[in-house]
Amino acid sequence: MPGILGSFEQLVLLAILRRGDGAFANAVREELEEGGGRPVSRGALYRTLDRLEEKGYLESIFEGSVIPERGGHPMRRFSVTDRGIDQLKASRATLLRFWDGLGRVLSDQ
Repeated sequence: MPGILGSFEQLVLLAILRRGDGAFANAVREELEEGGGRPVSRGALYRTLDRLEEKGYLESIFEGSVIPERGGHPMRRFSVTDRGIDQLKASRATLLRFWDGLGRVLSDQ
């Protein structure tokens, strides 16, 4: 398994998991902006979604839209694959190893 995921890749996968069946791009973007406290460009998000899908960490399906403003244009719903879950777990374990023992250095006290 390759090294750890990039931080934005991790956040995107986690946002998709948090949104569950409602993991459409705009909802994922909202989750990222609310949780991260900073704006996320559509371009950066779509490039990352495509890259994660190419790596096999995500899959997507197109569904017809019920949102009147979309005029029935399809929306892409994302889900994290088992491979993506495994990669998140590996990334988390690697990061925790690096954080271990640094509590005093990084604490406010």
